[in-house]
Amino acid sequence: MISTLKSRKVIGLLAAMGFVTAATAQNSLPVPDGKPAQMDQPVKVYLLMGQSNMLGFGRVGGDQEGTLEHAVKKENLYPFLINETGDWTERKDVRNVFTMGSGGPGGGVKKSEWLTIQGGRIGPEIGIGHHLGNYHEGPVLILKSCIGNRSLGWDLLPPGSPSYEYEEPDRKGVKKTMVYAGYGQSPLKWEKGTEPKPIGWKAGLQYDGDIDRAKKVLADLSTHYPGATAYELAGFFWWQGDKDRYNEGHAAMYERNLGSLLKSLRQEFNAPKAKMVVASLGQTEKANAKGSEKMILDAMFAFAQANQGEAATVYTHPLSEGGASNSHYGGNAKTYMNVGLAMGEAMVELLKGE
Repeated sequence: MISTLKSRKVIGLLAAMGFVTAATAQNSLPVPDGKPAQMDQPVKVYLLMGQSNMLGFGRVGGDQEGTLEHAVKKENLYPFLINETGDWTERKDVRNVFTMGSGGPGGGVKKSEWLTIQGGRIGPEIGIGHHLGNYHEGPVLILKSCIGNRSLGWDLLPPGSPSYEYEEPDRKGVKKTMVYAGYGQSPLKWEKGTEPKPIGWKAGLQYDGDIDRAKKVLADLSTHYPGATAYELAGFFWWQGDKDRYNEGHAAMYERNLGSLLKSLRQEFNAPKAKMVVASLGQTEKANAKGSEKMILDAMFAFAQANQGEAATVYTHPLSEGGASNSHYGGNAKTYMNVGLAMGEAMVELLKGE
C-alpha cells in the first residue's frame, strides 16, 4: 500500500523493471471475516528475519501523525485493520509469533497470538500476514525471529560462508589487506599475516540463535497454532542492511551472503522450494545512492535478478514516510505497513509463479 500518488508511480515503474510487484491498493484487501482456517492441510510457515527494520518500531496509539491509529481513523488508510465497530480486526487463520534472543540459543517467545493490532509497536508482519492470509485457504503462521543491531556479514553470516580478503584503509589512510571472518571464526577481521585473536562472539552466532529459536517454536507447533499437527516452511522474508552499511568489507559481500542465506535457510528447514523476499533500506534512493549503501542496494537487486522466480526485492524508498533505518524511520507506522504490504504482495506473486 502506498499513501501518495508519487509513490504509486514509482512502484509501478519498478514493477515494470522487475524489481517489485506493483503494491496493491489498500482498499482491495478485504476485512477479515474472523473465521478459522480449514485445518485439513499443513500450516504454511513464513520466517521473518533481519535486524531492527524487521523487529518493528511503528507506533500504534495516539492521534498524532505517524501513528497507526491516525493513519486508519483520520486518514482512512488500511481499512481492513478495523471492523464495523471501529475495533481492530483479528485474523483467526493467521498466527503471529515473535521469538527473540541475543546471540546463540536462549531467549524465547515474546508474542504468540492471532494476527491483530495489540501493543504499542508494529512491524512489517501485519501487512505480510494479511496478504498471505488472503492468498492461502489453509492456516498460516508468521514467525519472526530477530533482534536489532545485527549484520549479515558478521552476526547473521550463514553456515559455510568462507573467510575472504578485502583491502581497506586504516585510520591513517594506509591501505591494508584484511581477512574477514568466515562462519564460526573470530574476531570480525584481522590484518593478513597476523594471528587472529578471538573475542567473545563469532561469525554467524546470531544466525545460529535465531534459527534455534525458530525451530523451537515449530517443535511446539500445536501451542503456537492450536489444532495444527504439521507445517511446511513456505517462504522467508528479510529486511536488513543497516549495520552492514557501516562496513564496506561487509557491504561488498552482501550479494554473495544473500545467496548463501537463501541456500542455508532452505537446508535448515528442509524447504528446497521456499521463496525469499528481501526489502531494501527505506532511506536509500537508487538514483542518489553512494558508497556502502549503494553496494547493498545493488546487491539486493542483483540477488533478485540472479534468482528470478525464487526471490524478489522490494525497493522501499518510495514506501517510506521519512527517516532512516538507524532511527527506525521515526516510528512512523505507515512505513512499516507500506513495506509489509509490498513484501507480502511480492511473496504472493512468487507463489503464483509456481
